[in-house]
Amino acid sequence: MLLNNEEFYKRYSRKKLVAMFTLGCKVNQYETEAMAELFEKAGYEVVEPEKGADIYVINTCTVTNLGERKSRQFIRKAKKCNKNSIIAVVGCYSQIAPEEVSSMKDVDIVLGTNDRKNIVEYCEEFLKEKRKINAVNDIMDIDEFEELSITSIKDRTRAYLKIQEGCNQYCSYCIIPYARGRIRSREIDNIKAEVKKLCANGFKEIVLTGIHIASYGKDLNKGKLIDVIEQIHDTDGLERIRLGSLEPNLITEDFMQRIHKLPKVCDHFHLSLQSGCDKILKRMNRKYTTQQYSQNVDTIRKYMPNAGITTDIIVGFPGETDEDFKITCEFAKKIGFSKIHVFKYSPRKGTPAASYKEQVLNSVKTERSKILTDIARGLTMKFLNKFINLEVNVLFEQAYGNDIIKGHTKNYIEVITKGNVSKLHSIYNLKIDAIDGEMLTGTIIE
Repeated sequence: MLLNNEEFYKRYSRKKLVAMFTLGCKVNQYETEAMAELFEKAGYEVVEPEKGADIYVINTCTVTNLGERKSRQFIRKAKKCNKNSIIAVVGCYSQIAPEEVSSMKDVDIVLGTNDRKNIVEYCEEFLKEKRKINAVNDIMDIDEFEELSITSIKDRTRAYLKIQEGCNQYCSYCIIPYARGRIRSREIDNIKAEVKKLCANGFKEIVLTGIHIASYGKDLNKGKLIDVIEQIHDTDGLERIRLGSLEPNLITEDFMQRIHKLPKVCDHFHLSLQSGCDKILKRMNRKYTTQQYSQNVDTIRKYMPNAGITTDIIVGFPGETDEDFKITCEFAKKIGFSKIHVFKYSPRKGTPAASYKEQVLNSVKTERSKILTDIARGLTMKFLNKFINLEVNVLFEQAYGNDIIKGHTKNYIEVITKGNVSKLHSIYNLKIDAIDGEMLTGTIIE
């Protein structure tokens, strides 16, 4: 039987401290914030890890082998902060390898990518029973979206809102479908309610995120991503809606026509590419061709000419020849991305691509990464140059010292200018003067 809050605090003379470690993606960050809020509602104090917390929650990543290694490092680090602490390990690594995680001597509680809503109860059960808990279940048996919500996020202007879970794509290099399960969509009424709470707490920008948000609604047989956007658009206090990573096939004429009528939607689209070579895309089990991708970008620019188009590209995928890589580079130049995140392919145990023949040498991956990164930097500079002497709209998020502030435009360009902290969390128009690194500088128009 779990201790209720009154019994718990009778047993312990002071408020219990909990600290959170987060690895990986924006979805993980959202889930960590939601779990932290659950602890706060139960009477715990959330502190920085170095404060020596009573409970450490480590939200893990398993996208790459490096993610798993870092997860193990965080477990050891937490125990060093307080050798008597309770260690709860949750997330993708736990889901993929529950027995491995549970066997670690420092780990007390193991949760996967579901049932995080009961994290406080599991910790209190351990405090009472002092017996290791492994509560990981078969994620493929889960067919409902787990409600984890956030009402306040400290020290941030932009709020991430998780609307979807799981992925049915099964790209040959990706472990995520096995860690997150099948697609599950959040009910629109619950999304709308959380947006209202966040905007009431002062957030100007909401980022819709999930594991594969382009598939939103397919499991519910009602509503699509565009319907979510339309239904939250007129929320009081909301000034910007930004979309998380998208599959290119989401972009259709109808989608863009409807988006174009919604002025709060940011003209920034992160369209996952992964390769600019059709042969490699097929080996990756991606569901589009470069021709389709190019047409989708053209459709975006038809309605939003200055849209920022960002992407991810993997270099050194098994079987990628020098000619294949050259084709990818040329395609990247053709599209004219505003930013490219370049990744060297890393074999992930449990995925088909890990057993593919023709694995590329690490030295070749490194060289290709450098070449594509240089190309990406040039494309970013070309994109930034388009805005010199123009006016842009910036939401300020960070301060540096007493007189420098930084924020983002709607199309996701970083901008710095002179200004004090009173301008943070607000939107201003700026006249752009110059480029500074990969940012723009400008002057606020009063």
